[in-house]
Amino acid sequence: MNRKNVISAGVLLLLVALTVSAIFRGNNMSAVFQAMGNLHPMYLAAAIVTALFFVSMEGFVFCYLFRSLDYRTKLSTYVKYAFVGFFYSGITPSATGGQPMQLYYMQKEGHKVSDSSVVLMTVAVIYKFVLVLIGVGILVLYHDPLAGYLNKYIYLYYLGLFLNTSLVVFLLFIMISPKCFKGIVIGGEKLLKKFSLLKSSKERTQKLIEMADQYHEAVLFFLKNKRKIAVAVLLTAVQRCSVFFLTYLIYRGMGLEGTNALTVMNLQASIYIAVDMLPLPGAQGITEMMYKTAFAQVFSGAYLTASMCVTRGLNFYMVLIISAMVAAWCHFAPKASPKKVREMM
Repeated sequence: MNRKNVISAGVLLLLVALTVSAIFRGNNMSAVFQAMGNLHPMYLAAAIVTALFFVSMEGFVFCYLFRSLDYRTKLSTYVKYAFVGFFYSGITPSATGGQPMQLYYMQKEGHKVSDSSVVLMTVAVIYKFVLVLIGVGILVLYHDPLAGYLNKYIYLYYLGLFLNTSLVVFLLFIMISPKCFKGIVIGGEKLLKKFSLLKSSKERTQKLIEMADQYHEAVLFFLKNKRKIAVAVLLTAVQRCSVFFLTYLIYRGMGLEGTNALTVMNLQASIYIAVDMLPLPGAQGITEMMYKTAFAQVFSGAYLTASMCVTRGLNFYMVLIISAMVAAWCHFAPKASPKKVREMM
């Protein structure tokens, strides 16, 4: 973990401490713990499995796309990359640290940088695209009820949807424009040399140009195989909806009823869309505040804070701890020999 990630992790821990302090200060915690104790073990187990499924599903999408490029690495390896990405995304602002670390470990274990870059970019675009589709659907079909639930946070939802849409457009432009991507790669190298962070090297520059060309070839491969992209979109939609459904499992597990699954999932999705692009590690603090506002009419009394603690604890903190252990294992494990893969035809 580099110095930047250590600082981000420190900021995350500070925000966690402030959030926990606010929760304890404003609530009767004995009543909250009692409400948490009412959670049915079967629903809790299902929620835990759902949280792990959410991260693991990204590894499945990695595996599917890499095998389309003739890689034969084990599924477990790609699931490992997914957990590494979750950890570094969780401790860095706007989740910026995940993909660079995934790229590092993919390259370390024998994946071509160009292929890994395309797959990671494709997954990022699909992930955001699905989130935007869900967000637009909620905005069109569920706007008035959503405004009633979110209150003042409805404007944060608009901002989140706008930022995610803008990012999808930007990433798509980079993917389909070889000149743009090559310009970013070469321009980045020149900038690093200007600040004396890299020494001048014609060999490295040539390798970067070759990598950019290989990147474009991989992009063309996916553009010619739209069915594979459609499958990846479907898998990602299932992944996204699973984490929204987790909140409904907690709702039913606490013995509550009266609000249907679609409403609970829409509210949870709206929170994700609103905070997804905010420059806070793990969107810490703002997620909890939005949750308590959005679900105030769904969970009564102490069940509101109890459900927030359990839901957030499972879909973020539990997974973050597991991801941290996976990232530590990857960091300290002996360097793996590059896996033999077949070159793309």
